[in-house]
Amino acid sequence: MELSGYMILPGIVDVHGDAFEKHLAPRRGAMKDIDQGLIAAEAEIASNGITTATLAQFYSWEGGMRGAEFAACVFEGLQVIQARVGTDLRPQLRFEISMVEDYDTVVDWIQRHDIPYLVFNDHLPHDLLAKGKTPPGHVGKSLRIGKNPDRHLEDIMALHAGMDRVPAALDALCARLVELPVRLGSHDDATAEAREVWHARGAQIAEFPETQVAAETAQAQRDPVILGAPNVVRGGSHKGNASALELIMLGLCDALASDYHYPSLKRAAFLMADGGVMDLGAAWGLISTGPARVLGLEDRGALKPGLRADLVVLDPQTRDVCATISAGRVTYMKGDVAGRFVG
Repeated sequence: MELSGYMILPGIVDVHGDAFEKHLAPRRGAMKDIDQGLIAAEAEIASNGITTATLAQFYSWEGGMRGAEFAACVFEGLQVIQARVGTDLRPQLRFEISMVEDYDTVVDWIQRHDIPYLVFNDHLPHDLLAKGKTPPGHVGKSLRIGKNPDRHLEDIMALHAGMDRVPAALDALCARLVELPVRLGSHDDATAEAREVWHARGAQIAEFPETQVAAETAQAQRDPVILGAPNVVRGGSHKGNASALELIMLGLCDALASDYHYPSLKRAAFLMADGGVMDLGAAWGLISTGPARVLGLEDRGALKPGLRADLVVLDPQTRDVCATISAGRVTYMKGDVAGRFVG
């Protein structure tokens, strides 16, 4: 196909994203057709030039779409629809460390669902719970997942009270996991000490470190650092954490992730190139070559002979995605490019 006048770049590799959730439950309680939701999500993913997408699914005490039952449906649905879509959709398990009673399930799921990437989270509001306070919005969140608010608060309080068991249990769990073909990471590290502990356990990917010192510690350990593309586009963290752009300029980023917004990957790359932070090749590398390396995918992330035919075709003026090709299969195409393809 003749593509003169267009930009041809490596397909985007998304190392962590949860924007697919809105396709799985477009309305409250509408979570029946997981397979159709995943197919719809794949269409959005492809339209943003992404050829490999890591779907970050929670396994959390928060319940609902973040609960264990829903997570199982998502992973099972992924296995069912993978052959029906062109994009390489890869599962990621985001597991809440306070759920000690579920540690055996994690090991089982990684093997049963072929999960190649596990990241550890802790989203319990410990400061509030330690003071005996109810987290903001607790009643509404409880009702949305169909749980009695008082019972939900009791369960959360119990998890908080049991945190003294977590370090030793995590050490044992990670010792089992490092023997499996799964990459391990930690999420939202705030201190050098936290990153050092996770590194020692074998969780050697640092997702969204909250501070510069945590990112610097990861770099010193040669652990890859993942930052959020929306943070770059917004010009800072919506939670007041370290600026992704500042960390990138300090050389403290190996890959950008879509996080909660697929279009931000492409936008972040061009924003950095236009702003003189780095040239487009280096900026695009943070959304292609870099994440491919983090995931251990040596067959993609660049346009080189022998690699997967993963590429994205862009309009040089508007920078719109005009075509996405994943492993040689067209997953998205529009406009003049589509006309050239069929003409």
